Amino acid sequence: MSLATNPISTPANSWTIAANFIQETRALTKRLFIQLIRRPSTLIAGLVQPLMWLILFGALFQNAPEGFLGTSGQYQKFLGAGVIVFTAFGGALNAGLPVMFDREFGFLNRLLMAPLVSRSSIVFASAIFIMALSLLQTVAIMTTIALLGAGVPNILGVLLIISIVMVLVLAVTSLSLALAFSLKGHVELIAVILVTNLPLLFASTALAPISFMPTWLQWIALVNPLSYAIEPIRYIYQHSDWTLGSTVLNAPWGDVSMVACVGILSFFAAFSLWAIQPLLKRSLS
Repeated sequence: MSLATNPISTPANSWTIAANFIQETRALTKRLFIQLIRRPSTLIAGLVQPLMWLILFGALFQNAPEGFLGTSGQYQKFLGAGVIVFTAFGGALNAGLPVMFDREFGFLNRLLMAPLVSRSSIVFASAIFIMALSLLQTVAIMTTIALLGAGVPNILGVLLIISIVMVLVLAVTSLSLALAFSLKGHVELIAVILVTNLPLLFASTALAPISFMPTWLQWIALVNPLSYAIEPIRYIYQHSDWTLGSTVLNAPWGDVSMVACVGILSFFAAFSLWAIQPLLKRSLS
């Protein structure tokens, strides 16, 4: 029996499979970056739009009375966390579009017929590409926040912010790829993105604290995973003495700590990855 069909796994064989999987993922990721370089308008828009949100929308409440939104200090400092999270969320939600276009133009079928070690490399490449773009956007937004006078968190704070963003991006990218494999075409996917984007923005704590919302909207915001990414980042910006046990969100049922928010986000990411497995296996088989 040849090595390619031998069901018995050996260390050497496992290492070869892993090396080939990495090579496949790297090649598919490189293809996505080449497409981005050839059409950089997506990257430019992805960098300019959140900065416009931060500068223009932040200036809207510049002369608001002290404590108008239950916060103190610059509104840009308050808004920055929401812009960071919502920008990453929007990019991850669009992750399925390249896969959908590959489906419609037939490139995905050619990939599925190729002798890939694992077709999961298609999914991993998309996730790596979106996470890299989100990291670039996060750095650009944090730099702009600093230039606006809101300061920069310490190194541990910056690392935690990046980690929170990456966990959220992984979760939403998984769901977006699942939509790309299950919906009929890009028109339907774009419709889902448009319907999902703004409602989740306004039904979160991105633009206003939860205490500023009516009770019914508070409950919706507390179900929204974006709130559990926004609040830890906001607390890091507003409190230099933060700890993982710090209370970052006052929910109707009690206080929610930073570590609890990170745990909820991690559960959301794990659940998303688990939930899409049957669909991906069926679509990539």
